[in-house]
Amino acid sequence: MESPTTASAGGHGSGATAAAGGQGGGWFGQGPKGAHGPQPTGQPKTDESAPQSARPADHRRAPEPARPAERQPAPPPAAVPSATELLRRTMAEIEPIADRVTSYFYALLFLRHPGLRDLFPAAMDTQRDRLFKALLTAATHADDPVTLTTYLTHLGRGHRKYGTLPEHYPAVGEALIGALARHAPETWGPRAEAAWVGAYTTISQIMIDAATEDELRAPAWWQAEVVAHVMRTKDVAIVTVRPDGPYPFLAGQYTTLETPWWPRVWRHYSFASAPRSDGLLSFHVKAVPAGWVSNALVHRARTGDVIRLGPPAGSMTVDHTSDNGLLCLGGGTGIAPIKALVEDVAQHGRRRSVDVFYGARRNQGLYDIDTMLRLQQSHPWLSVRPVVDDGPVGLLSGGIPEAVREFGPWHTHDAYLSGPPGMIRRSVDTLVGIGIPTHRIRHDSIEELVGATT
Repeated sequence: MESPTTASAGGHGSGATAAAGGQGGGWFGQGPKGAHGPQPTGQPKTDESAPQSARPADHRRAPEPARPAERQPAPPPAAVPSATELLRRTMAEIEPIADRVTSYFYALLFLRHPGLRDLFPAAMDTQRDRLFKALLTAATHADDPVTLTTYLTHLGRGHRKYGTLPEHYPAVGEALIGALARHAPETWGPRAEAAWVGAYTTISQIMIDAATEDELRAPAWWQAEVVAHVMRTKDVAIVTVRPDGPYPFLAGQYTTLETPWWPRVWRHYSFASAPRSDGLLSFHVKAVPAGWVSNALVHRARTGDVIRLGPPAGSMTVDHTSDNGLLCLGGGTGIAPIKALVEDVAQHGRRRSVDVFYGARRNQGLYDIDTMLRLQQSHPWLSVRPVVDDGPVGLLSGGIPEAVREFGPWHTHDAYLSGPPGMIRRSVDTLVGIGIPTHRIRHDSIEELVGATT
């Protein structure tokens, strides 16, 4: 809510006038009527026409001149909230009703611009929150231009695969402002609206510029044929595809996949190997309950099927100018990008210490442990430690964060984390607690990891 304005020191009102010494006297009403004020009661009335010598002597002390009323200090003006503060106030107000606001946002968007409905999947239950949450996430970083630009550049490039065009952005902004104005009555006003309009203008322009630049050097998506499909467990498959053109990426990055069975539904998956000379790409996919894309890739895809790839993304890559060791924590199918990082270090030929903790809930979840142990046999600088939550004798147990504490020290290592969001959060807390600074801890966005579980 915009702060109420306060009266200035020279404003209207009896207090201001009296304090200023204007007409109306002082703090206590009318001023003296005569030079000496009214006659005190009980004194004889004097004859003012008599000569001076005939008047009785007045031995009373002459009254002191009235002191002017002291000006009271004006209260300090209320601080005007910054645009960022206004954005955050609105965010705080809508947080408890985020589902309602999101539904209203899409209702406005599709009602006023029905042609945009085709850019979204037929079933919106999973996709529904993503665009709206992305806009709100961007707004919260309005005062951090470096983070904001990095985030939105990736977002703008990625939205090319949905068929997003520059002319679509005003419609989205209109729906955003409409939803916030309706559901944030306590914090909404002219200043808040101006802050959100300004923020969205910045957001959309960065995304449009990023998409325009990316269009000059890369397609919006790639077609990719499935050339191998290997089941490693009853719900985990390794899917290998051949893109229809050059696909540059770095070990540790991820992409988005769309299957022909669920059009316009994209999910994040990490590359399971470093770039290969034959151009093939591999992904580790676990089918999860109600996971449209994951179940299609695990249980339905076969060799010869064609899927679509979005552009590569992610910054969990190796700094080859550093001599620091690598501490790699991979949980479940999160071992895929960890394996890619190990291969990347091997390809660069530098003998850097690499310690891998490969975790799963049970022993059967370590589906790729044989591959990792073979890599350990080939590279003396690599150490692989399997970890299970409830493991048999001879294996580390209790979870990856607990296992990491038993070894080390790790103060000369850069940390790389990949796996379920809960594992990443606990591991980050552990690593910070044992002295690894946050700028040397790398992992994918938690929000993107949540999306990858479907």
